[in-house]
Amino acid sequence: MKWNIYCIGHDFTRDIEQIVALFFEDPTLIFHRIEQKDINEIAKPAMAIAMEYGEEVTVGIQLFPPKGDQTYSISHGEKVEEEDGVARRKHCKRVMNKGLLKVLEHYAGMVQPWGILTGIRPTKLMHTLVQEGKKSEEARHILREERLVTPEKIDLLQQIVDRQLKVLPDLYQLNEKEVSIYIGIPFCPTKCAYCTFPAYSIQGQRKLIDPFIALLKEEIKLVGEYLKNAGRGVTTLYFGGGTPTSIEASQMDELFQVIYDELPMDGVRELTVEAGRPDTITPEKLIVMKKWKVDRISINPQSFTQGTLKGIGRHHTVAETIEKYQLARSYGFSNINMDLIIGLPGETRKEVRESLVQAASLRPESLTVHTLSFKRASEMTQHKEKYPVAGREEIHHMMEMVTHWTGEEGYVPYYLYRQKNILGNLENVGYSLPEKESLYNIIIMEEKQTILGLGCGAVSKIILPGTGKIIRFPNPKEPRYYVDHFQEIMSKKFAKLIEG
Repeated sequence: MKWNIYCIGHDFTRDIEQIVALFFEDPTLIFHRIEQKDINEIAKPAMAIAMEYGEEVTVGIQLFPPKGDQTYSISHGEKVEEEDGVARRKHCKRVMNKGLLKVLEHYAGMVQPWGILTGIRPTKLMHTLVQEGKKSEEARHILREERLVTPEKIDLLQQIVDRQLKVLPDLYQLNEKEVSIYIGIPFCPTKCAYCTFPAYSIQGQRKLIDPFIALLKEEIKLVGEYLKNAGRGVTTLYFGGGTPTSIEASQMDELFQVIYDELPMDGVRELTVEAGRPDTITPEKLIVMKKWKVDRISINPQSFTQGTLKGIGRHHTVAETIEKYQLARSYGFSNINMDLIIGLPGETRKEVRESLVQAASLRPESLTVHTLSFKRASEMTQHKEKYPVAGREEIHHMMEMVTHWTGEEGYVPYYLYRQKNILGNLENVGYSLPEKESLYNIIIMEEKQTILGLGCGAVSKIILPGTGKIIRFPNPKEPRYYVDHFQEIMSKKFAKLIEG
Protein backbone atom coordinates (compact mmCIF):
# COMPACT_ATOMS: atom_id res chain seq x y z
CA MET A 1 0.00 0.00 0.00
CA LYS A 2 1.25 3.49 -0.88
CA TRP A 3 0.88 6.41 1.55
CA ASN A 4 1.85 10.05 1.26
CA ILE A 5 3.28 11.18 4.58
CA TYR A 6 3.23 14.93 5.22
CA CYS A 7 5.61 16.05 7.97
CA ILE A 8 4.92 19.43 9.55
CA GLY A 9 7.43 20.73 12.09
CA HIS A 10 9.57 17.58 12.36
CA ASP A 11 11.73 15.07 10.48
CA PHE A 12 10.89 11.85 12.35
CA THR A 13 10.65 9.78 9.18
CA ARG A 14 12.41 6.65 10.52
CA ASP A 15 10.04 6.39 13.48
CA ILE A 16 7.05 6.81 11.17
CA GLU A 17 8.31 3.98 8.95
CA GLN A 18 8.63 1.66 11.94
CA ILE A 19 5.15 2.37 13.32
CA VAL A 20 3.40 2.17 9.94
CA ALA A 21 5.16 -1.15 9.20
CA LEU A 22 3.37 -2.65 12.22
CA PHE A 23 0.06 -2.30 10.39
CA PHE A 24 0.82 -2.77 6.68
CA GLU A 25 2.98 -5.30 4.84
CA ASP A 26 5.70 -3.69 2.72
CA PRO A 27 4.13 -0.21 2.67
CA THR A 28 5.47 2.42 0.27
CA LEU A 29 5.85 5.72 2.09
CA ILE A 30 6.44 8.96 0.22
CA PHE A 31 7.55 11.74 2.56
CA HIS A 32 6.81 15.44 2.04
CA ARG A 33 7.76 18.48 4.13
CA ILE A 34 5.01 21.10 4.09
CA GLU A 35 3.68 24.01 6.10
CA GLN A 36 0.42 23.81 8.06
CA LYS A 37 -1.22 26.26 5.66
CA ASP A 38 -0.78 23.79 2.77
CA ILE A 39 -2.67 20.94 4.47
CA ASN A 40 -5.62 21.17 2.07
CA GLU A 41 -3.41 20.46 -0.95
CA ILE A 42 -2.25 16.98 0.01
CA ALA A 43 -2.58 13.89 -2.21
CA LYS A 44 -4.54 10.99 -0.74
CA PRO A 45 -4.18 8.37 0.71
CA ALA A 46 -2.20 10.35 3.22
CA MET A 47 -1.17 10.95 6.78
CA ALA A 48 -0.49 14.49 7.87
CA ILE A 49 1.61 14.57 11.04
CA ALA A 50 2.17 17.97 12.64
CA MET A 51 4.29 18.72 15.72
CA GLU A 52 3.95 21.86 17.87
CA TYR A 53 6.44 22.81 20.56
CA GLY A 54 5.38 24.90 23.54
CA GLU A 55 4.83 24.22 27.23
CA GLU A 56 3.59 20.91 25.91
CA VAL A 57 4.81 19.07 22.84
CA THR A 58 1.74 18.19 20.79
CA VAL A 59 1.23 15.97 17.77
CA GLY A 60 -1.79 16.37 15.54
CA ILE A 61 -2.46 13.60 13.04
CA GLN A 62 -4.98 13.35 10.23
CA LEU A 63 -5.33 10.12 8.29
CA PHE A 64 -7.03 10.13 4.90
CA PRO A 65 -7.71 6.50 3.82
CA PRO A 66 -7.47 5.22 0.25
CA LYS A 67 -11.25 4.89 -0.07
CA GLY A 68 -14.23 6.71 1.37
CA ASP A 69 -14.71 10.15 2.83
CA GLN A 70 -14.06 9.27 6.46
CA THR A 71 -10.92 10.69 8.03
CA TYR A 72 -9.25 9.69 11.27
CA SER A 73 -7.63 12.25 13.50
CA ILE A 74 -6.00 12.55 16.89
CA SER A 75 -4.25 15.16 18.99
CA HIS A 76 -1.87 14.04 21.70
CA GLY A 77 0.26 16.26 23.93
CA GLU A 78 2.72 15.78 26.78
CA LYS A 79 4.86 18.00 28.93
CA VAL A 80 8.49 17.48 27.92
CA GLU A 81 10.85 18.52 30.70
CA GLU A 82 14.16 17.14 29.42
CA GLU A 83 16.70 19.86 28.73
CA ASP A 84 19.34 17.67 27.10
CA GLY A 85 18.91 17.84 23.31
CA VAL A 86 19.12 14.10 22.67
CA ALA A 87 16.81 13.16 25.56
CA ARG A 88 14.32 15.86 24.58
CA ARG A 89 14.25 14.71 20.95
CA LYS A 90 13.63 11.11 22.08
CA HIS A 91 10.68 12.22 24.19
CA CYS A 92 9.26 14.24 21.28
CA LYS A 93 9.50 11.14 19.10
CA ARG A 94 7.61 9.13 21.71
CA VAL A 95 4.83 11.73 21.70
CA MET A 96 4.52 11.37 17.93
CA ASN A 97 4.78 7.56 17.98
CA LYS A 98 2.00 7.25 20.55
CA GLY A 99 -0.32 9.49 18.55
CA LEU A 100 0.45 7.66 15.31
CA LEU A 101 -0.03 4.24 16.91
CA LYS A 102 -3.39 5.22 18.36
CA VAL A 103 -4.80 6.61 15.12
CA LEU A 104 -3.60 3.58 13.13
CA GLU A 105 -5.06 1.19 15.70
CA HIS A 106 -8.39 2.97 15.29
CA TYR A 107 -8.18 2.87 11.50
CA ALA A 108 -6.99 -0.76 11.22
CA GLY A 109 -9.16 -2.11 14.04
CA MET A 110 -6.29 -3.86 15.79
CA VAL A 111 -4.26 -3.44 18.97
CA GLN A 112 -0.48 -3.65 18.84
CA PRO A 113 0.46 -5.66 21.96
CA TRP A 114 3.98 -4.20 22.15
CA GLY A 115 2.79 -0.62 21.70
CA ILE A 116 5.48 1.66 20.29
CA LEU A 117 8.37 -0.68 21.13
CA THR A 118 9.97 -1.32 17.75
CA GLY A 119 13.74 -1.00 18.06
CA ILE A 120 14.30 -2.04 21.67
CA ARG A 121 14.46 -5.33 23.57
CA PRO A 122 11.49 -5.28 25.94
CA THR A 123 13.15 -7.26 28.75
CA LYS A 124 16.24 -5.07 28.52
CA LEU A 125 14.02 -2.03 29.08
CA MET A 126 12.43 -3.70 32.09
CA HIS A 127 15.87 -4.51 33.53
CA THR A 128 16.93 -0.88 33.04
CA LEU A 129 13.90 0.29 35.02
CA VAL A 130 14.76 -2.19 37.80
CA GLN A 131 18.37 -0.96 37.91
CA GLU A 132 17.12 2.62 38.13
CA GLY A 133 15.33 1.64 41.33
CA LYS A 134 11.81 1.59 39.91
CA LYS A 135 9.35 -0.50 41.90
CA SER A 136 7.27 -3.07 40.04
CA GLU A 137 4.13 -0.91 39.84
CA GLU A 138 6.11 2.13 38.67
CA ALA A 139 7.87 0.11 35.96
CA ARG A 140 4.57 -1.34 34.81
CA HIS A 141 3.04 2.16 34.68
CA ILE A 142 5.90 3.42 32.49
CA LEU A 143 5.54 0.52 30.06
CA ARG A 144 1.76 0.96 29.86
CA GLU A 145 1.50 4.75 29.69
CA GLU A 146 4.74 5.76 27.98
CA ARG A 147 5.19 2.80 25.62
CA LEU A 148 1.55 1.58 25.30
CA VAL A 149 2.47 -2.05 25.99
CA THR A 150 -0.61 -4.15 26.82
CA PRO A 151 -1.03 -5.52 30.36
CA GLU A 152 -0.68 -9.10 29.08
CA LYS A 153 2.76 -8.40 27.61
CA ILE A 154 3.82 -6.49 30.71
CA ASP A 155 2.87 -9.54 32.78
CA LEU A 156 5.04 -11.68 30.49
CA LEU A 157 7.98 -9.27 30.86
CA GLN A 158 7.65 -9.21 34.63
CA GLN A 159 7.58 -13.01 34.78
CA ILE A 160 10.70 -13.28 32.60
CA VAL A 161 12.72 -10.63 34.43
CA ASP A 162 11.84 -12.15 37.82
CA ARG A 163 12.90 -15.56 36.50
CA GLN A 164 16.18 -14.26 35.11
CA LEU A 165 17.15 -12.59 38.37
CA LYS A 166 16.35 -15.79 40.25
CA VAL A 167 18.50 -17.87 37.88
CA LEU A 168 21.28 -15.26 37.67
CA PRO A 169 21.09 -13.17 40.86
CA ASP A 170 24.43 -11.62 39.93
CA LEU A 171 23.30 -10.67 36.40
CA TYR A 172 24.06 -6.99 36.93
CA GLN A 173 27.56 -7.75 38.29
CA LEU A 174 28.65 -10.39 35.75
CA ASN A 175 30.68 -7.94 33.69
CA GLU A 176 33.03 -7.07 36.53
CA LYS A 177 35.27 -10.15 36.42
CA GLU A 178 34.01 -12.49 33.69
CA VAL A 179 32.94 -12.73 30.05
CA SER A 180 30.89 -15.18 28.04
CA ILE A 181 32.14 -16.68 24.79
CA TYR A 182 30.38 -17.49 21.52
CA ILE A 183 32.08 -19.68 18.91
CA GLY A 184 30.64 -19.55 15.40
CA ILE A 185 30.98 -22.60 13.13
CA PRO A 186 29.65 -21.42 9.74
CA PHE A 187 28.76 -24.75 8.15
CA CYS A 188 25.44 -26.57 7.68
CA PRO A 189 24.27 -29.57 5.65
CA THR A 190 21.99 -27.21 3.68
CA LYS A 191 20.70 -23.66 4.12
CA CYS A 192 17.11 -23.25 5.33
CA ALA A 193 14.85 -20.92 3.36
CA TYR A 194 14.24 -18.58 6.31
CA CYS A 195 17.89 -18.39 7.43
CA THR A 196 20.28 -15.43 7.26
CA PHE A 197 22.82 -16.78 9.72
CA PRO A 198 26.35 -17.53 8.48
CA ALA A 199 25.52 -21.03 7.30
CA TYR A 200 27.38 -22.34 4.27
CA SER A 201 26.75 -25.76 2.77
CA ILE A 202 29.55 -27.91 4.10
CA GLN A 203 29.72 -29.83 0.83
CA GLY A 204 30.81 -26.70 -1.00
CA GLN A 205 33.29 -25.61 1.67
CA ARG A 206 35.36 -28.77 2.18
CA LYS A 207 38.67 -27.12 1.25
CA LEU A 208 38.12 -24.35 3.81
CA ILE A 209 37.20 -26.45 6.84
CA ASP A 210 40.75 -27.36 7.94
CA PRO A 211 42.18 -23.83 7.42
CA PHE A 212 39.18 -22.35 9.25
CA ILE A 213 39.56 -24.66 12.23
CA ALA A 214 43.31 -24.05 12.40
CA LEU A 215 42.76 -20.29 12.60
CA LEU A 216 39.86 -20.64 15.02
CA LYS A 217 42.29 -22.43 17.34
CA GLU A 218 44.64 -19.46 17.01
CA GLU A 219 41.81 -17.07 17.87
CA ILE A 220 40.95 -19.16 20.94
CA LYS A 221 44.60 -18.94 22.06
CA LEU A 222 44.65 -15.16 21.57
CA VAL A 223 41.45 -14.74 23.58
CA GLY A 224 42.80 -17.02 26.29
CA GLU A 225 45.94 -14.90 26.58
CA TYR A 226 43.85 -11.72 26.74
CA LEU A 227 41.59 -13.12 29.48
CA LYS A 228 44.49 -14.33 31.60
CA ASN A 229 46.24 -10.96 31.34
CA ALA A 230 42.99 -9.18 32.23
CA GLY A 231 42.28 -11.54 35.13
CA ARG A 232 38.83 -12.41 33.78
CA GLY A 233 37.06 -15.77 33.83
CA VAL A 234 34.39 -17.33 31.62
CA THR A 235 30.75 -17.56 32.71
CA THR A 236 29.24 -19.42 29.74
CA LEU A 237 30.50 -20.80 26.44
CA TYR A 238 28.19 -21.36 23.48
CA PHE A 239 28.86 -23.09 20.14
CA GLY A 240 26.55 -21.75 17.42
CA GLY A 241 26.60 -21.23 13.69
CA GLY A 242 25.68 -22.64 11.24
CA THR A 243 25.54 -26.02 12.83
CA PRO A 244 28.62 -26.80 14.94
CA THR A 245 28.00 -30.55 14.69
CA SER A 246 28.47 -30.31 10.90
CA ILE A 247 32.22 -30.76 11.41
CA GLU A 248 33.76 -34.15 12.20
CA ALA A 249 33.95 -35.57 15.72
CA SER A 250 37.76 -35.47 15.58
CA GLN A 251 37.68 -31.77 14.65
CA MET A 252 35.32 -31.03 17.53
CA ASP A 253 37.64 -32.92 19.86
CA GLU A 254 40.63 -30.84 18.73
CA LEU A 255 38.72 -27.58 19.31
CA PHE A 256 37.67 -28.60 22.81
CA GLN A 257 41.26 -29.57 23.64
CA VAL A 258 42.45 -26.07 22.73
CA ILE A 259 39.54 -24.48 24.61
CA TYR A 260 40.40 -26.31 27.83
CA ASP A 261 44.14 -25.71 27.35
CA GLU A 262 43.88 -22.00 26.64
CA LEU A 263 40.75 -20.56 28.28
CA PRO A 264 40.06 -20.14 32.01
CA MET A 265 37.35 -22.82 32.16
CA ASP A 266 37.34 -23.60 35.89
CA GLY A 267 34.36 -21.37 36.71
CA VAL A 268 32.24 -22.03 33.60
CA ARG A 269 28.57 -22.37 34.58
CA GLU A 270 27.23 -23.63 31.24
CA LEU A 271 28.64 -25.12 28.01
CA THR A 272 26.18 -25.35 25.12
CA VAL A 273 26.52 -26.84 21.64
CA GLU A 274 23.88 -26.19 18.98
CA ALA A 275 23.45 -29.66 17.48
CA GLY A 276 20.50 -28.12 15.71
CA ARG A 277 20.31 -30.30 12.62
CA PRO A 278 19.47 -33.90 13.58
CA ASP A 279 21.18 -35.12 10.39
CA THR A 280 24.56 -34.00 11.80
CA ILE A 281 24.36 -35.92 15.10
CA THR A 282 26.37 -39.12 15.45
CA PRO A 283 27.36 -41.31 18.40
CA GLU A 284 30.98 -40.22 17.94
CA LYS A 285 30.09 -36.53 18.27
CA LEU A 286 27.93 -37.17 21.33
CA ILE A 287 30.85 -39.03 22.93
CA VAL A 288 33.17 -36.07 22.27
CA MET A 289 30.69 -33.62 23.79
CA LYS A 290 30.24 -35.75 26.91
CA LYS A 291 34.01 -36.09 27.23
CA TRP A 292 34.40 -32.30 27.34
CA LYS A 293 31.51 -31.70 29.76
CA VAL A 294 29.00 -30.15 27.36
CA ASP A 295 25.96 -29.86 29.59
CA ARG A 296 23.37 -28.45 27.19
CA ILE A 297 22.62 -29.18 23.52
CA SER A 298 19.93 -28.15 21.06
CA ILE A 299 18.24 -30.57 18.66
CA ASN A 300 15.90 -28.44 16.58
CA PRO A 301 12.94 -29.89 14.68
CA GLN A 302 11.50 -26.41 13.80
CA SER A 303 8.38 -28.40 12.83
CA PHE A 304 7.16 -31.97 13.20
CA THR A 305 5.41 -31.86 9.80
CA GLN A 306 7.45 -33.58 7.10
CA GLY A 307 6.09 -31.50 4.24
CA THR A 308 7.08 -28.33 6.04
CA LEU A 309 10.65 -29.54 6.55
CA LYS A 310 10.97 -30.34 2.86
CA GLY A 311 9.53 -26.97 1.87
CA ILE A 312 11.98 -24.96 3.97
CA GLY A 313 15.08 -26.91 2.90
CA ARG A 314 15.73 -29.10 5.93
CA HIS A 315 16.80 -32.51 4.69
CA HIS A 316 16.20 -34.48 7.85
CA THR A 317 12.99 -36.34 8.65
CA VAL A 318 10.65 -36.11 11.62
CA ALA A 319 11.60 -39.68 12.50
CA GLU A 320 15.28 -38.73 12.44
CA THR A 321 14.67 -35.88 14.88
CA ILE A 322 13.04 -38.28 17.34
CA GLU A 323 15.74 -40.91 16.78
CA LYS A 324 18.62 -38.48 17.40
CA TYR A 325 16.90 -37.00 20.42
CA GLN A 326 16.58 -40.47 21.96
CA LEU A 327 20.19 -41.21 21.01
CA ALA A 328 21.36 -38.12 22.91
CA ARG A 329 19.33 -39.22 25.91
CA SER A 330 20.99 -42.65 25.80
CA TYR A 331 24.39 -40.94 26.02
CA GLY A 332 23.36 -39.13 29.18
CA PHE A 333 22.38 -35.67 27.93
CA SER A 334 19.89 -34.35 30.48
CA ASN A 335 19.50 -30.77 29.27
CA ILE A 336 18.20 -30.69 25.70
CA ASN A 337 16.58 -27.71 23.99
CA MET A 338 14.30 -27.86 20.97
CA ASP A 339 13.38 -24.98 18.65
CA LEU A 340 9.98 -24.63 17.02
CA ILE A 341 8.96 -21.93 14.53
CA ILE A 342 5.41 -20.57 14.50
CA GLY A 343 4.06 -19.49 11.11
CA LEU A 344 6.15 -21.62 8.75
CA PRO A 345 4.85 -21.71 5.16
CA GLY A 346 1.69 -23.76 4.76
CA GLU A 347 1.23 -24.37 8.47
CA THR A 348 -1.96 -23.73 10.43
CA ARG A 349 -2.97 -24.39 14.01
CA LYS A 350 -3.32 -28.08 13.08
CA GLU A 351 0.40 -28.44 12.31
CA VAL A 352 1.43 -26.41 15.36
CA ARG A 353 -0.78 -28.61 17.53
CA GLU A 354 0.94 -31.72 16.12
CA SER A 355 4.37 -30.24 16.86
CA LEU A 356 3.32 -29.58 20.46
CA VAL A 357 1.99 -33.13 20.83
CA GLN A 358 5.34 -34.49 19.65
CA ALA A 359 7.25 -32.12 21.94
CA ALA A 360 5.13 -33.26 24.87
CA SER A 361 6.01 -36.90 24.18
CA LEU A 362 9.75 -36.09 24.11
CA ARG A 363 9.70 -33.51 26.90
CA PRO A 364 12.88 -31.54 26.26
CA GLU A 365 14.15 -29.45 29.17
CA SER A 366 13.59 -26.27 27.18
CA LEU A 367 11.60 -25.20 24.15
CA THR A 368 12.42 -22.06 22.21
CA VAL A 369 9.41 -20.85 20.23
CA HIS A 370 10.22 -18.49 17.38
CA THR A 371 7.68 -16.55 15.36
CA LEU A 372 8.70 -16.59 11.71
CA SER A 373 10.50 -13.43 10.60
CA PHE A 374 11.00 -12.45 6.97
CA LYS A 375 14.68 -11.55 7.14
CA ARG A 376 15.82 -9.38 4.29
CA ALA A 377 18.51 -11.65 2.83
CA SER A 378 16.69 -14.97 3.21
CA GLU A 379 15.48 -17.11 0.31
CA MET A 380 11.98 -16.91 1.79
CA THR A 381 11.91 -13.10 1.75
CA GLN A 382 13.30 -12.85 -1.75
CA HIS A 383 10.66 -15.24 -3.11
CA LYS A 384 7.66 -14.64 -0.87
CA GLU A 385 5.25 -15.90 -3.52
CA LYS A 386 6.67 -19.42 -3.07
CA TYR A 387 6.16 -19.40 0.70
CA PRO A 388 2.54 -18.54 1.66
CA VAL A 389 2.14 -18.02 5.40
CA ALA A 390 -0.78 -17.67 7.79
CA GLY A 391 -2.43 -14.31 8.43
CA ARG A 392 -2.10 -12.18 11.54
CA GLU A 393 -5.15 -13.60 13.31
CA GLU A 394 -4.08 -17.21 12.74
CA ILE A 395 -0.55 -16.42 13.95
CA HIS A 396 -1.95 -14.94 17.16
CA HIS A 397 -4.06 -18.07 17.69
CA MET A 398 -0.94 -20.20 17.22
CA MET A 399 0.96 -18.22 19.83
CA GLU A 400 -1.96 -18.40 22.26
CA MET A 401 -1.97 -22.17 21.77
CA VAL A 402 1.76 -22.32 22.61
CA THR A 403 1.34 -20.12 25.68
CA HIS A 404 -1.47 -22.31 26.98
CA TRP A 405 0.43 -25.54 26.23
CA THR A 406 3.67 -24.45 27.91
CA GLY A 407 1.79 -23.46 31.05
CA GLU A 408 0.00 -26.81 31.20
CA GLU A 409 3.24 -28.71 30.67
CA GLY A 410 5.15 -26.85 33.39
CA TYR A 411 7.41 -24.74 31.18
CA VAL A 412 8.11 -21.16 32.24
CA PRO A 413 9.20 -18.27 30.00
CA TYR A 414 12.73 -17.13 30.78
CA TYR A 415 13.88 -15.00 27.82
CA LEU A 416 12.30 -13.06 24.99
CA TYR A 417 13.35 -11.11 21.96
CA ARG A 418 11.72 -9.54 18.94
CA GLN A 419 12.82 -9.07 15.33
CA LYS A 420 11.98 -6.85 12.41
CA ASN A 421 9.30 -8.16 10.05
CA ILE A 422 8.14 -10.75 12.56
CA LEU A 423 4.72 -12.21 11.78
CA GLY A 424 1.86 -10.70 13.76
CA ASN A 425 4.26 -8.23 15.45
CA LEU A 426 4.80 -10.94 18.07
CA GLU A 427 7.93 -12.27 19.75
CA ASN A 428 10.28 -15.20 20.24
CA VAL A 429 10.13 -16.78 23.70
CA GLY A 430 12.38 -19.28 25.40
CA TYR A 431 10.55 -21.62 27.77
CA SER A 432 12.16 -24.09 30.14
CA LEU A 433 11.44 -26.43 32.97
CA PRO A 434 12.48 -24.77 36.25
CA GLU A 435 16.28 -24.68 36.75
CA LYS A 436 16.92 -25.66 33.12
CA GLU A 437 17.14 -22.12 31.75
CA SER A 438 20.00 -21.29 29.37
CA LEU A 439 22.26 -18.80 31.12
CA TYR A 440 23.89 -17.78 27.84
CA ASN A 441 20.52 -16.93 26.28
CA ILE A 442 19.74 -14.61 29.18
CA ILE A 443 23.16 -12.96 28.99
CA ILE A 444 23.12 -12.40 25.22
CA MET A 445 19.62 -10.91 25.26
CA GLU A 446 19.98 -8.59 28.23
CA GLU A 447 23.45 -7.30 27.24
CA LYS A 448 24.75 -7.07 30.81
CA GLN A 449 28.05 -8.86 30.18
CA THR A 450 30.78 -8.71 27.56
CA ILE A 451 30.47 -11.53 25.04
CA LEU A 452 33.51 -12.36 22.95
CA GLY A 453 32.61 -13.81 19.54
CA LEU A 454 35.10 -16.16 17.91
CA GLY A 455 34.92 -17.75 14.47
CA CYS A 456 32.68 -16.78 11.55
CA GLY A 457 29.64 -14.56 11.97
CA ALA A 458 30.39 -14.07 15.66
CA VAL A 459 29.85 -10.58 17.07
CA SER A 460 31.82 -9.44 20.09
CA LYS A 461 29.84 -7.08 22.33
CA ILE A 462 32.13 -5.31 24.76
CA ILE A 463 30.20 -3.74 27.64
CA LEU A 464 32.09 -0.76 29.00
CA PRO A 465 32.14 -0.88 32.83
CA GLY A 466 30.10 1.80 34.57
CA THR A 467 28.45 3.13 31.42
CA GLY A 468 26.66 0.18 29.82
CA LYS A 469 27.89 1.44 26.45
CA ILE A 470 28.45 -1.37 23.95
CA ILE A 471 31.34 -1.63 21.52
CA ARG A 472 30.51 -4.12 18.76
CA PHE A 473 33.07 -5.96 16.67
CA PRO A 474 31.74 -8.46 14.10
CA ASN A 475 33.93 -11.21 12.76
CA PRO A 476 33.37 -11.80 9.03
CA LYS A 477 30.59 -14.17 8.04
CA GLU A 478 32.38 -15.83 5.13
CA PRO A 479 34.93 -18.58 5.89
CA ARG A 480 37.14 -17.55 2.96
CA TYR A 481 37.37 -13.96 4.19
CA TYR A 482 38.06 -15.12 7.75
CA VAL A 483 40.92 -17.32 6.50
CA ASP A 484 42.42 -14.79 4.08
CA HIS A 485 42.28 -11.77 6.43
CA PHE A 486 42.80 -13.40 9.81
CA GLN A 487 45.75 -11.31 11.00
CA GLU A 488 44.12 -8.03 9.99
CA ILE A 489 40.86 -9.01 11.71
CA MET A 490 42.58 -10.02 14.95
CA SER A 491 44.65 -6.82 15.04
CA LYS A 492 41.52 -4.66 14.83
CA LYS A 493 39.59 -6.85 17.24
CA PHE A 494 42.12 -6.80 20.04
CA ALA A 495 42.57 -3.06 19.65
CA LYS A 496 38.83 -2.81 20.42
CA LEU A 497 39.19 -5.17 23.39
CA ILE A 498 42.01 -3.13 24.85
CA GLU A 499 39.99 0.05 24.28
CA GLY A 500 37.09 -1.51 26.23
